[in-house]
Amino acid sequence: MKEKDRRSKNASVTAAKGRGAEARGGRHEQRQPPAKGVPFKGKPAATPPSKAVLQRSSLKEAAAVRVVKPRTGEKPAETVPLILETVATAGYHLIDSGDGEKLEQYGPYRVVRPEAQALWPKSLPASVWEKADAVFTGDTDEDGMGRWRFPGEVLGETWPMKLLDTDFLGRFTSFRHVGVFPEQLAHWSWMRDQVATADRPLKVLNLFGYTGVASLIAAKAGAEVTHVDASKKAIGWARENQTLARAEKLPIRWICDDAMKFIQREERRGSRYDIILTDPPKFGRGPNGEVWQLFDHLPAMLDTCREILSPEARGLVLTAYSIRASFYSIHELMRETMRGRGGRVESGELIIREGGLDGKEPGRALSTSLFSRWVPE
Repeated sequence: MKEKDRRSKNASVTAAKGRGAEARGGRHEQRQPPAKGVPFKGKPAATPPSKAVLQRSSLKEAAAVRVVKPRTGEKPAETVPLILETVATAGYHLIDSGDGEKLEQYGPYRVVRPEAQALWPKSLPASVWEKADAVFTGDTDEDGMGRWRFPGEVLGETWPMKLLDTDFLGRFTSFRHVGVFPEQLAHWSWMRDQVATADRPLKVLNLFGYTGVASLIAAKAGAEVTHVDASKKAIGWARENQTLARAEKLPIRWICDDAMKFIQREERRGSRYDIILTDPPKFGRGPNGEVWQLFDHLPAMLDTCREILSPEARGLVLTAYSIRASFYSIHELMRETMRGRGGRVESGELIIREGGLDGKEPGRALSTSLFSRWVPE
């Protein structure tokens, strides 16, 4: 076997095992669904419940302790639908999409990944797609394991990226993600403007903070940031990004904890935040096995977030990925949560606009996620 071929084969295996294992924390690990059991037929045996069953039961009871009571007062004003668009920017743009895939430019690299929302045919010829530097193969489910194929030169595990003047590491993970969700640029730009124009240092809470890009952007703009994620690996990646961004002296608290437990403690302590970003997964587990189910626990989470918003808060932002729901569902939940607080609730979708090879040829819009955002008027 030629040396180049041997390195290519080994690199594919490494991307699936080593690289993916290291980068599986944060959003990746939390989003992986629980294993499906085999349907039981007949009368079950009289065996004591397992430790896992007892743990799930106790966690469910603990989650039910907070009863979300109906709020009183007027609902906030509303803006629906609001479409927040990410267009080509320095460091990233969507080149093309179609036939269940997307072709993106991340810094120096062109990357092909599965995209179920891309129902239309591709615009650019196959010769353009074939020149990609990295192609994700294998399971195409959101949470599926897979491998990276490198058609040309074998690439390393990480590479330097820069968005909104913030440096961080891109990484090829076995869950097809690369360490940043560029559609969030719309929220991050809004947050940066809020922090930069405030007459005091704002306190920002980033829940389910993943690799810390949003936290670094907020801190560089002048905020005091608390970053919370249940994965030690995600926190480690975020700290790497902090070093790369030369932001070691910025006021960021990196906290590995269950998001619900953390905000409940903050409520008891009387802590307050001016901006809260929350990007919860459909399903997740905390560092001690705590179970998170979006539809079960989201109302209590938002209710608690309201309680820890400061009197002069600038916003509460919720993003929801890969759920079978309309943005109206989270929109109405946000309005009910913020009853009597005034302001406005803006809800809709985050999209990324195709930009062609040079990023300057606006094309189709690719929907990525739902969002709801409360802001004071």
